[in-house]
Amino acid sequence: MDWGSIFELSIRELIGVQAIVFALAAIGINVQFGYTGLLNFGQAAFAAVGGYGVAVLVTTYNQSFWLGIAVSIVAAIVLALLLGVPTLRLRADYLAIVTIAASEIVRLVGRSAWGRDVFGGSDGITGFSTTFYDLNPYTEPFELGPFEFRERILWVMTVGWGLVALCTLVVWLLMRSPWGRVLKAIREDEDAVRSLGKNVYSYKMQSLVLGGVIGALAGIVYSMFQGAMQPDVYATNFTFFAYAILILGGAATVFGPVLGAAIVWFAFQFIDLTLRAGISNDYIPTWLMTQNDTGAVRFMLTGVVLVLLLVFRPQGILGDRREIALDAR
Repeated sequence: MDWGSIFELSIRELIGVQAIVFALAAIGINVQFGYTGLLNFGQAAFAAVGGYGVAVLVTTYNQSFWLGIAVSIVAAIVLALLLGVPTLRLRADYLAIVTIAASEIVRLVGRSAWGRDVFGGSDGITGFSTTFYDLNPYTEPFELGPFEFRERILWVMTVGWGLVALCTLVVWLLMRSPWGRVLKAIREDEDAVRSLGKNVYSYKMQSLVLGGVIGALAGIVYSMFQGAMQPDVYATNFTFFAYAILILGGAATVFGPVLGAAIVWFAFQFIDLTLRAGISNDYIPTWLMTQNDTGAVRFMLTGVVLVLLLVFRPQGILGDRREIALDAR
């Protein structure tokens, strides 16, 4: 594989569905953590609830696809309320503990044997994306220079990037409003905000709900792309990838999550293909690495880059150093 092919395939990942899904997840975390200072380590739970809302309603209960979308959003709101009501009056670390536990609970319930008839167990659920693809206006592949996208992928990308643009616009407008300025003030010093007569608890809850709903949209997009809802996709590493993307792009910036998602998935693909080409052409000896090792090594190298970024530019590419300060009280 030559450098041109490696670069082309990496560019596809930069604008691909994985970048879309994690951009949405990171935008939700940005509202919660970047702007409000809430430590939500359970974004995977919100994404899973979004995917399951559609899958269960359509496949298990034979209901409308659009009703499934509505149920997904409502379920994300309910989950945010369940997590936020007992924790948002306490220190930030309580929310972190509860949300990471909730993420695993949702995943284990989804793959449990006793819930197989509803959630599909570890095999997941299929057959719920027909209505979504029936709406596909593309009837033939789309070519743009060296890139060719098949109809189904192009439809998912169109809807996905449309949602990313919409969520980015909503966050931009909200953070320029008085409501958004209150969130930023809560992140800086919630006691000062409380002294001004603002209901800090209510604002935190609204931020948790909004970020959770955006996370649910990420789960919906990913389940439509896969054509299946598989619970193990939404393990805790889903959330930590979203955090890494947010930190890379820059917390409390509007475009940071989108830029971070694009760079991370470009880097994953570029490093993986480069290592495989090096092994195939004997530039990398097999005693040092084989084709089976490239998946793990790419994560290691990406991790090294993120560590270096945190050392030399902790605010991220677009961020402000002051934005990453967190008063976890």
